[in-house]
Amino acid sequence: MSKKSRPPIPELGAPIIETHCHLDYLDEAELAETLERSKAVGVERIITISVSLDNQDTVRDLTTADPMIWCTQGLHPHEASSWSSGFNEQLEASLEHDKVVAVGEIGLDYYYEHSDRDTQIAAFEAQLEVACQKDRPVVIHTREADQDTQAILKNFSSKLKQRGVIHSFTSSMALAEFCLAEGYHLGFNGICTFKNAENVRDIIRATPLQQILLETDAPYLTPVPYRGVPNASFYLPFIAAKVAELKGVDTVDLLSIARTNSLRCFFESSL
Repeated sequence: MSKKSRPPIPELGAPIIETHCHLDYLDEAELAETLERSKAVGVERIITISVSLDNQDTVRDLTTADPMIWCTQGLHPHEASSWSSGFNEQLEASLEHDKVVAVGEIGLDYYYEHSDRDTQIAAFEAQLEVACQKDRPVVIHTREADQDTQAILKNFSSKLKQRGVIHSFTSSMALAEFCLAEGYHLGFNGICTFKNAENVRDIIRATPLQQILLETDAPYLTPVPYRGVPNASFYLPFIAAKVAELKGVDTVDLLSIARTNSLRCFFESSL
């Protein structure tokens, strides 16, 4: 689809919470434009996600740029080899900041294996311990690691009261059913609009409305009809519309439910 034939971003007339993106990848001008355009389509809060040792402070500092920005703190599984007990001490301190809403992005990634599996597991479990101690939700990344992800979450079931979200869910129906039964939310993004993502659409159909979160993972995973350009929070209406279609509900109703889910998941413990 050419740029000229792409439809305008719909104005949905309902507030949207962006639960997962990476604002620190933008320069100052791009950030200002993203915030302005996101507000214009109804985005009222944005959670920007930490992934590495280098961006913890940067991401946290972004929350001062605009009242709509909140953040997480944590090491992505790609960065697991940089984890140490000292990072846990830093993480505990960062969670005292009033704009930090969760521990994440943490988890396991056996597709790329930028860090070896044992190292990933150790970093994942250590950060889950902090989430338990600080009574915070988690933002979990899992890719081709269903068995170990499920086993670890099962081990933490009695201690991790706040649960959280399995973001950008693309895993098996079996893992989805386990996580939903355990009380986690599932995060869905532009992948649900991709031609070859029927597996994700099946998961959305099976997920209760009260456990759905909306996200972009921007600047990645731009939804149809804007694939080929960097993703941004202002494309959330396309994701919301697709999820609503798959659930057989009105988009505004879906947004109202997703907003309640987001507030319950991330903000009850921080407001």
